[in-house]
Amino acid sequence: MTRDGYVARWRGREYQASPDGTDVRLYQPEPGEGFTEVRPGRHVRVVPVAEVEDLVYVRTTCTWQGQPFIVLAEHDGWLRVEYTGGRWPVAQKMGLEAFDFGVYQGWAPANEVTDLREQRV
Repeated sequence: MTRDGYVARWRGREYQASPDGTDVRLYQPEPGEGFTEVRPGRHVRVVPVAEVEDLVYVRTTCTWQGQPFIVLAEHDGWLRVEYTGGRWPVAQKMGLEAFDFGVYQGWAPANEVTDLREQRV
């Protein structure tokens, strides 16, 4: 599973998280004490940031066709990737979509991706 977003450690466990001023919203797929279901498979609990042991941004990076990417999502053996090399001719040659100015994304077959690793920023 690839991760791209905030992760908080609270009471010795890691959660998907979202900072919110002096609070942090913690998310988990299953019900739990103090967690409220916001939709099926997604439960949230708000805790003071002072109670959180660690709060970091985690992103998954990889190499595809020799170029650097961030992994945004995965689906059925494909990875949604965003090119971080910043060179339009390379992005164009790879057939990536211009998602925004200077931002190029595409779908890469997971079996063609190498150097898949998590980075804490």
